[in-house]
Amino acid sequence: MFDAADFIEESVQQMQTSIDDIAIIACSGGVDSTVAAVLAHQAVGNLLHCVYVDTGFMRKNETEEIEAMLSDLGIQLITIKAADRYFSALKDITEPEQKRKIIGELFIRIFEEEQVKCGAKYLIQGTIAPDWIESGGGVRDTIKSHHNVGGLPEDMSLEVVEPLRELYKDEVRELARALHIKVSERQPFPGPGLAVRTLGELTPERVEVVREACAIVEEEFENASSQGLMELPWQYYAALLPVRSVGVHGDVRAYGETIVVRAVRSMDGMSARYSEIPHSILQKVSTRITNTCKGAVNRVVYDITHKPPGTIEWE
Repeated sequence: MFDAADFIEESVQQMQTSIDDIAIIACSGGVDSTVAAVLAHQAVGNLLHCVYVDTGFMRKNETEEIEAMLSDLGIQLITIKAADRYFSALKDITEPEQKRKIIGELFIRIFEEEQVKCGAKYLIQGTIAPDWIESGGGVRDTIKSHHNVGGLPEDMSLEVVEPLRELYKDEVRELARALHIKVSERQPFPGPGLAVRTLGELTPERVEVVREACAIVEEEFENASSQGLMELPWQYYAALLPVRSVGVHGDVRAYGETIVVRAVRSMDGMSARYSEIPHSILQKVSTRITNTCKGAVNRVVYDITHKPPGTIEWE
């Protein structure tokens, strides 16, 4: 039986013992990294440098929301605007594993630059069990490399500390509730962000389409749930597929790409069942996406694949 209070006490004590110098942590605003940041802050206080990297692949208004949330938690945050660097590094890259590894390596390189500025010796990460299980190694097959595991460069000089490494998502949420972190129920968001929800070429324009579509899916599902029209899924989002089809906008021929909406029920992310969303809500989502992304998207589909055989994210 998982005991959040015991884990918090043991984790803080362990970090106090093992971290004897400046530590740096990447905080994305998700539940994993935020819990890790709060535990580390309790353990080492001012030795912790909390850094948020705006990769250009974050959700709508996410940067401002993260800055406000961490400020409320008493954690000083350094925000690094790195969108141009990421789009440049990922130019013409379409293969999912390549994307993840490039994102992971650049992520660490940016942190090494911050390490030089603050003199950090340790890198604290919010890695949880599904991250390293799916990233493979030993007898485990690589399902998909998580950027905080498969993307770590071999010549990295920072010592990695992962206080949540053996936990699953439901256990991390218990910790977040115990620590009074308001993102405790926030749905999972992949480390590489919208880069792995934009299948095919990564351009600012295509990522912006996904950003708008994801915002619409989140808003409509959350509104419907609050009205008692549906159960809120464990994870729900939109992805852009590099599949073009003929459509019509008004009386004009359109040749746009396809948005796929994905929503699943799960406990820990290791397996999942697709959520049965009422058609009236899916219809509203479809209409809003095609109207908002007019010219770029002319078809919206819904994914009814369980995990396995599919994964929760498309890449």
